[in-house]
Amino acid sequence: MATLADSFLADLDELSDNEAVIPEGEDVDATKMEEDLDGELADIKVEDALQKGSEMTDHGVVLEDDPEYQLIVDCNALSADIDNEIIIIHNFIRYKYHLKFSELESLVHHPIDYARVVKKIGNEVDLTLVDLEGLLPSAIIMVVSVTASTTSAKLLPEDVLQKTIEACDRALILDSAKKKVLDFVESRMVYIAPNLSAIVGSAVAAKLMGTAGGLFSLAKMPACNVQLLGAKKKNLAGFSTATSQFRVGYLEQTEIFQSTPPPL
Repeated sequence: MATLADSFLADLDELSDNEAVIPEGEDVDATKMEEDLDGELADIKVEDALQKGSEMTDHGVVLEDDPEYQLIVDCNALSADIDNEIIIIHNFIRYKYHLKFSELESLVHHPIDYARVVKKIGNEVDLTLVDLEGLLPSAIIMVVSVTASTTSAKLLPEDVLQKTIEACDRALILDSAKKKVLDFVESRMVYIAPNLSAIVGSAVAAKLMGTAGGLFSLAKMPACNVQLLGAKKKNLAGFSTATSQFRVGYLEQTEIFQSTPPPL
């Protein structure tokens, strides 16, 4: 008889099998993308899997061969797979939206932020009529608006725009599913890595372990590499680099980091 953990892993495997692979290229069809990925189905399966995971008993000490620890490792692997799928969709959106606003991809680097902005702008030519507040920092919004007013943009055909918007929706659905998986991992971090959670917090601990590929991989990782986990390329939008933080990842989100004054 299958255990609860086995059932959870089966659900995760089935979810992974339903993830879309969206190749780059001129002949990519959003209809095929719809067939490969049903966002609502993915969302339901993640919720079902997390519900089953919430019913698992607490073990106190999680060893490498413990089913719950293996479950967490598989959740981290699924999170990484979702990231890869988001990147593929991001490339698809960039390719389709390049004719409308080619400079946007150099101004908004994060795939999810890019998808939200593309969905919000659509085929609008005058960006002063588009409210990007809450999607981007104020400085970036200003740069995007000025750049859009000076670029020679072409309106996308209705079918191309529709495919692009649908791709944006798929990226946002995958990002939501990833957050649910990370929330489940975060809820178990107190039992998996209590010392790490006490130092950096359970949220940061879950992100570090997920990016590293597991607790044992994180433990063997050099400190200089741990510092870079989760680091993103920052867009300074022409502003000074004097006060910017470089080569800092998830550790920047810890209370210790935030409460430490900057160096003189």
